[in-house]
Amino acid sequence: MIEIDDRAMDTMLAEDPGGPVVMLNLLRFRPDGGRESYQRYAEALRGGISARYGAQVEYMGEGGRALVAEDGQAWDMVALVRYPDRRAFVSMIRDPAYQAVAHLRSDALVESVLQPTAPMGA
Repeated sequence: MIEIDDRAMDTMLAEDPGGPVVMLNLLRFRPDGGRESYQRYAEALRGGISARYGAQVEYMGEGGRALVAEDGQAWDMVALVRYPDRRAFVSMIRDPAYQAVAHLRSDALVESVLQPTAPMGA
């Protein structure tokens, strides 16, 4: 699944432990321009959408050969993005300005994992 589902976001909010959330992004790009489309998506977010919701990229890196994984489980890119809270993340995703560029993300990916994480002990 690549698209962010409204029902999944509602469930994420209902399970909110409070406090900041770091979204784990595991990305597998389409071979025909996916990386470039994702770059355009990232640039569009840096244009003010991310700042408006307090999003901060904590880490972004190229994926390498997986040391422990089944065949086909390696990812092209990994990103960790911190938000002040889950509500800020959901508000960003539902913002019309975000919706206008979300297709760049969808166009870029063949597979993705987007998982909220919370600090241990939170």
